[in-house]
Amino acid sequence: MKLWGGRFSKDTARMMDDFHSSISFDQRLYRQDIKGSIAHVMMLGKQKIIPQEEAELIKTALEDILKDIEDGKIEFDIEAEDIHLNIEKLLIEYIGDVGKKLHTGRSRNDQVALDLRMYIKEEIQTIQSMLQKLQEVLLNLAKDHIETIMPGYTHLQPAQPITLAHHLMAYFEMLKRDRGRLKNTHRNTDILPLGAGALATTTYPLDRQSVAAALGFPEITLNSLDAVSDRDFCIELLSDLSILMMHLSRFCEEIILWNSHEFQFIELDDAYSTGSSIMPQKKNPDVAELVRGKTGRVYGNLLALLTTMKSLPLAYNKDMQEDKEAVFDTIDTIKMCLPIFTRMIKTMKVKTDNMYQAATGGFINATDAADYLVKKNIPFRDAHKIIGKLVFHCIENNKTLEELSLEEYQSISPVFDESIYTAISLEECVHQRNIIGGPSKQMMEDVIQQNEFYLDNQASYE
Repeated sequence: MKLWGGRFSKDTARMMDDFHSSISFDQRLYRQDIKGSIAHVMMLGKQKIIPQEEAELIKTALEDILKDIEDGKIEFDIEAEDIHLNIEKLLIEYIGDVGKKLHTGRSRNDQVALDLRMYIKEEIQTIQSMLQKLQEVLLNLAKDHIETIMPGYTHLQPAQPITLAHHLMAYFEMLKRDRGRLKNTHRNTDILPLGAGALATTTYPLDRQSVAAALGFPEITLNSLDAVSDRDFCIELLSDLSILMMHLSRFCEEIILWNSHEFQFIELDDAYSTGSSIMPQKKNPDVAELVRGKTGRVYGNLLALLTTMKSLPLAYNKDMQEDKEAVFDTIDTIKMCLPIFTRMIKTMKVKTDNMYQAATGGFINATDAADYLVKKNIPFRDAHKIIGKLVFHCIENNKTLEELSLEEYQSISPVFDESIYTAISLEECVHQRNIIGGPSKQMMEDVIQQNEFYLDNQASYE
């Protein structure tokens, strides 16, 4: 008979056990469940809700159960439904009827909310550490390529010259925002729900603040209905991680392009590439493709949980059991993607000559040619038109702006002189973009220094 079976005349059908049970996936919460139970039972003893010696006995037994689980001595029971009832069932087996007092003053509704919050808090810290490592790799790579010129693109067309450092640090900034979002989600998760009971608290004199302190929560929930029915923190996490995966996916798309025969900007390390079963020449960027593909999986988990929660009345409903698989799968996916993505980036070979050569085509110094005229007191719109005519002339004659003679320049506008060639050199184009946010060497060195400070002091940010 189930622990809740007093009202029932017969046990549930086996099919019902399989359908209703969540132990197959929520067993990963065993540590949080036991830790929360220990804090709860010690409070019960302190408040004289149960005898102190019984509280101590339960605490010791729970610690023994935790050790036995981690030593692989425990096999969870599907008929006990979930991790909470499995732990309680084991406790009663270990110490008898005293174990039945553990659940005094709480419900599985506030218990699962506690376990999930504790789990998510821990996993956010793990993901933050992984993001730190990725940012360190990007920063170190950027330091090596402050003067590596490459084309910057809009519409996937060559637009203006930048450096690889500038490009890499764009993703660094995205990851900073990701970390900020995770920090905020951690703060919103860091609120103790235990004590809310099923939905209306309890008549026992619980000391919720002492439980919060024991478990490291700075706050307690102020409304019991909200405490047991809130899954905003799960949705926030899945939203944060969906945005993170979007950033990784965008980067992967560029890695795939850069690794192609047409670009040849990079070569991925053999250890992070795969081959073809039929085409012996192939070296495929499967890590980048899989990260890009798994982004859709993470999006799906977010949408699934939003859809599950959208029509639920207060307070707890069994639908909410669907929260955990979405959260677990997303966290597992992120923790799989981040380390291998980081290693892929760290080990890739940058082909600087090919990047530079690509930057010499596509007239990506045309804006600088127009700026040259503006600095000679020609209105920008007129300068834009003049350079447009010169580009058209180059296309008609299969030339670049650098290859035009001074006579050809002056045939369009007499303002040009020999200094135009310096103004449109790729190095000068990058060097002159010397304002905050720009790709010049000085600006990139300053930004890298600021972000080194950010990484060194990240603990204070989180």
